[in-house]
Amino acid sequence: MIPVIYWSGTGNTEAMAKAVVKGIEAAGQEASLIEAADATEAIVKDADRIAFGCPAMGAEELEETTMRPLMDDVNPLLKGKYVLLFGSYDWADGEWMETWEDEVRGLGPAYLATVICKGEPDADGVKECQDSARALCEA
Repeated sequence: MIPVIYWSGTGNTEAMAKAVVKGIEAAGQEASLIEAADATEAIVKDADRIAFGCPAMGAEELEETTMRPLMDDVNPLLKGKYVLLFGSYDWADGEWMETWEDEVRGLGPAYLATVICKGEPDADGVKECQDSARALCEA
């Protein structure tokens, strides 16, 4: 079971999370869609492959009341795991994802990929989420 843990304010990142789940299932794996508020360290610890989604917030940062504390708690567990990060943004150029990617890369994952969409994911964005999810399964 591959957890797809996400936080979404407007529904754009939730749409991406659902596309990631479809991609995982298309690769023949099972996925579990989990809102960040319901995620636990045990879920992350038990997963070899995992996806996290969060949109850009504030000054190009992760959502600070749910997603940031979750990542702070689970970051030590990501070493050696296969990780996909995804999220949407409406302004700037996606710097929050570069920062998040650098943070996770520094933890020593076995595999790391990212997907970002400007606003609501269009058909190309949905396809990119699904393709990246399949790649996560095959890595």
